[in-house]
Amino acid sequence: MSAALLAEWTKLRTLASTAWLLLGTAVATIGVGVAVVAGTHQSAGSGVVDTTALALTGIDLGQAVVVVLAVLAVAEEYGTGMVRTTFAAMPRRIIVLAAKATTVAALTAVAGAVAVAGSLLAGRAALPAGSGSVLGAITHGPALRAATGSVVYLVLVALLALGIATAVRDTAVSIGVVLAVLYLPTLLAQAVSDPLRRHVEQLAPMTAGLGIRATTNLSALPISPWEGIGVVAAWAAGALVLAGLLLRHRDP
Repeated sequence: MSAALLAEWTKLRTLASTAWLLLGTAVATIGVGVAVVAGTHQSAGSGVVDTTALALTGIDLGQAVVVVLAVLAVAEEYGTGMVRTTFAAMPRRIIVLAAKATTVAALTAVAGAVAVAGSLLAGRAALPAGSGSVLGAITHGPALRAATGSVVYLVLVALLALGIATAVRDTAVSIGVVLAVLYLPTLLAQAVSDPLRRHVEQLAPMTAGLGIRATTNLSALPISPWEGIGVVAAWAAGALVLAGLLLRHRDP
Protein backbone atom coordinates (compact mmCIF):
# COMPACT_ATOMS: atom_id res chain seq x y z
CA MET A 1 0.00 0.00 0.00
CA SER A 2 2.84 2.38 0.82
CA ALA A 3 4.30 1.93 -2.68
CA ALA A 4 0.90 2.67 -4.23
CA LEU A 5 0.50 5.78 -2.06
CA LEU A 6 3.93 7.04 -3.06
CA ALA A 7 3.17 6.42 -6.74
CA GLU A 8 -0.16 8.24 -6.59
CA TRP A 9 1.35 11.13 -4.64
CA THR A 10 4.09 11.44 -7.27
CA LYS A 11 1.53 11.48 -10.08
CA LEU A 12 -0.59 14.18 -8.45
CA ARG A 13 2.40 16.24 -7.39
CA THR A 14 3.84 16.28 -10.89
CA LEU A 15 0.57 17.22 -12.58
CA ALA A 16 0.82 20.89 -13.49
CA SER A 17 -2.85 21.41 -12.73
CA THR A 18 -2.75 20.13 -9.14
CA ALA A 19 -1.17 23.16 -7.48
CA TRP A 20 -3.37 25.56 -9.45
CA LEU A 21 -6.53 23.65 -8.58
CA LEU A 22 -5.64 23.53 -4.88
CA LEU A 23 -4.97 27.26 -4.95
CA GLY A 24 -8.16 27.81 -6.92
CA THR A 25 -10.17 25.95 -4.27
CA ALA A 26 -8.94 28.29 -1.57
CA VAL A 27 -9.23 31.47 -3.64
CA ALA A 28 -12.72 30.70 -4.94
CA THR A 29 -14.04 29.69 -1.52
CA ILE A 30 -12.56 32.65 0.33
CA GLY A 31 -13.34 35.18 -2.39
CA VAL A 32 -17.02 34.33 -2.68
CA GLY A 33 -17.42 34.16 1.10
CA VAL A 34 -15.90 37.59 1.62
CA ALA A 35 -18.02 39.08 -1.16
CA VAL A 36 -21.22 37.65 0.33
CA VAL A 37 -20.40 38.78 3.88
CA ALA A 38 -19.37 42.24 2.72
CA GLY A 39 -22.55 42.53 0.68
CA THR A 40 -24.72 41.62 3.64
CA HIS A 41 -25.01 44.70 5.79
CA GLN A 42 -25.73 43.14 9.13
CA SER A 43 -26.38 45.57 11.94
CA ALA A 44 -24.41 45.03 15.12
CA GLY A 45 -25.88 42.39 17.36
CA SER A 46 -28.92 41.77 15.21
CA GLY A 47 -28.49 38.01 15.47
CA VAL A 48 -30.67 37.55 12.39
CA VAL A 49 -28.08 36.52 9.81
CA ASP A 50 -25.93 33.42 10.22
CA THR A 51 -22.61 35.05 9.37
CA THR A 52 -20.65 31.82 9.70
CA ALA A 53 -22.80 30.22 7.00
CA LEU A 54 -22.47 33.37 4.90
CA ALA A 55 -18.67 33.32 5.19
CA LEU A 56 -18.68 29.69 4.02
CA THR A 57 -20.92 30.38 1.01
CA GLY A 58 -17.85 30.09 -1.20
CA ILE A 59 -17.92 26.31 -0.74
CA ASP A 60 -20.72 26.30 -3.33
CA LEU A 61 -18.10 27.31 -5.91
CA GLY A 62 -14.99 25.83 -4.32
CA GLN A 63 -16.43 22.33 -4.47
CA ALA A 64 -16.51 22.55 -8.28
CA VAL A 65 -12.74 23.07 -8.31
CA VAL A 66 -12.35 20.09 -5.97
CA VAL A 67 -14.39 18.01 -8.41
CA VAL A 68 -12.02 18.88 -11.26
CA LEU A 69 -8.99 17.96 -9.13
CA ALA A 70 -10.44 14.58 -8.16
CA VAL A 71 -11.57 13.74 -11.69
CA LEU A 72 -8.18 14.57 -13.18
CA ALA A 73 -6.49 12.29 -10.64
CA VAL A 74 -7.95 9.26 -12.40
CA ALA A 75 -9.47 10.27 -15.76
CA GLU A 76 -6.21 11.73 -17.07
CA GLU A 77 -4.60 8.30 -16.80
CA TYR A 78 -7.38 6.77 -18.85
CA GLY A 79 -7.12 9.56 -21.40
CA THR A 80 -3.37 9.03 -21.93
CA GLY A 81 -3.47 5.25 -21.62
CA MET A 82 -1.02 5.33 -18.69
CA VAL A 83 -3.55 3.44 -16.59
CA ARG A 84 -2.35 0.23 -18.24
CA THR A 85 1.13 0.89 -16.93
CA THR A 86 -0.28 1.59 -13.48
CA PHE A 87 -2.18 -1.70 -13.37
CA ALA A 88 0.78 -3.61 -14.78
CA ALA A 89 2.94 -2.29 -11.93
CA MET A 90 0.18 -2.73 -9.34
CA PRO A 91 -2.18 -5.57 -10.40
CA ARG A 92 -4.34 -5.22 -7.29
CA ARG A 93 -6.64 -2.56 -8.65
CA ILE A 94 -8.51 -1.97 -5.41
CA ILE A 95 -5.20 -0.95 -3.81
CA VAL A 96 -4.68 1.55 -6.62
CA LEU A 97 -8.16 2.99 -6.08
CA ALA A 98 -7.59 3.17 -2.31
CA ALA A 99 -4.26 4.94 -2.83
CA LYS A 100 -5.84 7.45 -5.21
CA ALA A 101 -8.69 8.06 -2.77
CA THR A 102 -6.32 8.56 0.15
CA THR A 103 -4.10 10.98 -1.77
CA VAL A 104 -6.97 13.01 -3.17
CA ALA A 105 -8.68 13.11 0.23
CA ALA A 106 -5.51 14.30 1.97
CA LEU A 107 -4.85 17.08 -0.54
CA THR A 108 -8.48 18.16 -0.46
CA ALA A 109 -8.46 18.20 3.34
CA VAL A 110 -5.45 20.53 3.37
CA ALA A 111 -6.88 22.84 0.73
CA GLY A 112 -10.29 22.71 2.39
CA ALA A 113 -8.88 23.58 5.80
CA VAL A 114 -7.07 26.58 4.34
CA ALA A 115 -10.16 27.65 2.42
CA VAL A 116 -12.52 27.31 5.40
CA ALA A 117 -10.20 28.99 7.90
CA GLY A 118 -9.47 31.77 5.42
CA SER A 119 -13.17 32.25 4.72
CA LEU A 120 -14.04 32.58 8.39
CA LEU A 121 -11.18 34.95 9.17
CA ALA A 122 -11.65 37.04 6.05
CA GLY A 123 -15.41 37.02 6.56
CA ARG A 124 -14.96 38.36 10.07
CA ALA A 125 -12.65 41.08 8.80
CA ALA A 126 -15.17 42.03 6.10
CA LEU A 127 -17.92 42.67 8.63
CA PRO A 128 -18.63 46.28 9.56
CA ALA A 129 -16.87 47.44 12.73
CA GLY A 130 -18.74 46.38 15.81
CA SER A 131 -20.84 43.74 14.12
CA GLY A 132 -21.76 40.86 16.35
CA SER A 133 -20.73 37.52 14.88
CA VAL A 134 -20.28 33.91 15.80
CA LEU A 135 -17.09 34.13 13.73
CA GLY A 136 -15.43 35.53 16.80
CA ALA A 137 -15.62 32.09 18.42
CA ILE A 138 -14.54 29.75 15.63
CA THR A 139 -12.59 27.49 17.97
CA HIS A 140 -15.61 26.03 19.75
CA GLY A 141 -19.34 25.44 19.56
CA PRO A 142 -21.48 25.60 16.42
CA ALA A 143 -18.86 27.54 14.44
CA LEU A 144 -16.26 24.83 15.04
CA ARG A 145 -18.77 22.21 13.87
CA ALA A 146 -19.49 24.28 10.77
CA ALA A 147 -15.79 24.69 9.99
CA THR A 148 -14.86 21.06 10.60
CA GLY A 149 -17.91 19.73 8.81
CA SER A 150 -17.26 21.95 5.79
CA VAL A 151 -13.80 20.45 5.36
CA VAL A 152 -15.26 16.95 5.70
CA TYR A 153 -17.89 17.87 3.10
CA LEU A 154 -15.22 18.92 0.58
CA VAL A 155 -13.29 15.69 1.15
CA LEU A 156 -16.44 13.63 0.58
CA VAL A 157 -17.21 15.56 -2.62
CA ALA A 158 -13.70 14.75 -3.83
CA LEU A 159 -14.22 11.05 -3.11
CA LEU A 160 -17.59 11.12 -4.86
CA ALA A 161 -15.94 12.68 -7.91
CA LEU A 162 -13.09 10.17 -7.83
CA GLY A 163 -15.53 7.25 -7.75
CA ILE A 164 -17.61 8.60 -10.61
CA ALA A 165 -14.52 9.39 -12.70
CA THR A 166 -13.21 5.85 -12.17
CA ALA A 167 -16.53 4.47 -13.36
CA VAL A 168 -16.95 6.84 -16.33
CA ARG A 169 -13.26 7.10 -17.35
CA ASP A 170 -13.70 10.31 -19.35
CA THR A 171 -12.64 13.70 -17.97
CA ALA A 172 -15.32 15.97 -19.45
CA VAL A 173 -18.19 13.51 -18.97
CA SER A 174 -17.10 12.74 -15.40
CA ILE A 175 -17.00 16.40 -14.44
CA GLY A 176 -20.41 16.93 -16.00
CA VAL A 177 -21.93 13.96 -14.18
CA VAL A 178 -20.55 14.98 -10.79
CA LEU A 179 -21.65 18.59 -11.15
CA ALA A 180 -25.09 17.38 -12.21
CA VAL A 181 -25.31 15.15 -9.13
CA LEU A 182 -24.39 18.11 -6.94
CA TYR A 183 -26.28 21.01 -8.48
CA LEU A 184 -29.29 19.62 -10.36
CA PRO A 185 -31.20 18.27 -7.32
CA THR A 186 -30.88 21.72 -5.74
CA LEU A 187 -32.51 23.28 -8.78
CA LEU A 188 -35.14 20.53 -8.87
CA ALA A 189 -36.04 21.19 -5.24
CA GLN A 190 -36.87 24.79 -6.11
CA ALA A 191 -39.29 23.63 -8.79
CA VAL A 192 -41.44 21.43 -6.55
CA SER A 193 -43.40 22.00 -3.39
CA ASP A 194 -43.38 20.34 0.01
CA PRO A 195 -43.28 17.55 1.05
CA LEU A 196 -41.48 16.45 -2.14
CA ARG A 197 -39.10 19.41 -1.90
CA ARG A 198 -38.03 18.44 1.60
CA HIS A 199 -37.42 14.83 0.54
CA VAL A 200 -35.28 15.97 -2.39
CA GLU A 201 -33.28 18.27 -0.12
CA GLN A 202 -32.75 15.46 2.37
CA LEU A 203 -31.39 13.10 -0.29
CA ALA A 204 -29.45 15.54 -2.47
CA PRO A 205 -25.76 15.50 -1.48
CA MET A 206 -25.18 19.23 -1.87
CA THR A 207 -28.32 20.43 -0.10
CA ALA A 208 -28.04 17.90 2.71
CA GLY A 209 -24.30 18.28 3.16
CA LEU A 210 -24.06 22.05 3.14
CA GLY A 211 -26.46 22.24 6.05
CA ILE A 212 -23.32 21.68 8.12
CA ARG A 213 -22.53 25.40 7.66
CA ALA A 214 -25.56 26.54 9.63
CA THR A 215 -25.08 27.72 13.20
CA THR A 216 -28.52 29.23 13.80
CA ASN A 217 -32.12 28.22 13.10
CA LEU A 218 -31.18 24.56 12.66
CA SER A 219 -34.82 23.49 12.87
CA ALA A 220 -35.39 25.03 9.45
CA LEU A 221 -32.91 22.66 7.81
CA PRO A 222 -34.35 19.71 5.87
CA ILE A 223 -31.95 17.40 7.75
CA SER A 224 -29.67 17.88 10.75
CA PRO A 225 -26.08 19.00 9.96
CA TRP A 226 -24.24 15.77 10.71
CA GLU A 227 -26.98 13.60 9.21
CA GLY A 228 -26.55 15.68 6.06
CA ILE A 229 -22.84 14.86 6.05
CA GLY A 230 -23.87 11.22 6.41
CA VAL A 231 -25.92 11.54 3.21
CA VAL A 232 -22.87 12.85 1.33
CA ALA A 233 -20.77 10.04 2.80
CA ALA A 234 -23.31 7.51 1.51
CA TRP A 235 -23.11 9.01 -1.98
CA ALA A 236 -19.31 8.94 -1.89
CA ALA A 237 -19.22 5.37 -0.58
CA GLY A 238 -21.67 4.25 -3.27
CA ALA A 239 -19.57 5.84 -6.00
CA LEU A 240 -16.38 4.21 -4.70
CA VAL A 241 -18.01 0.80 -4.36
CA LEU A 242 -19.27 1.04 -7.95
CA ALA A 243 -15.82 2.13 -9.07
CA GLY A 244 -14.21 -0.81 -7.28
CA LEU A 245 -16.59 -3.31 -8.82
CA LEU A 246 -16.03 -1.94 -12.32
CA LEU A 247 -12.26 -1.92 -11.85
CA ARG A 248 -12.29 -5.59 -11.01
CA HIS A 249 -14.57 -6.73 -13.81
CA ARG A 250 -13.58 -4.78 -16.90
CA ASP A 251 -10.46 -3.99 -18.89
CA PRO A 252 -8.56 -0.77 -18.13
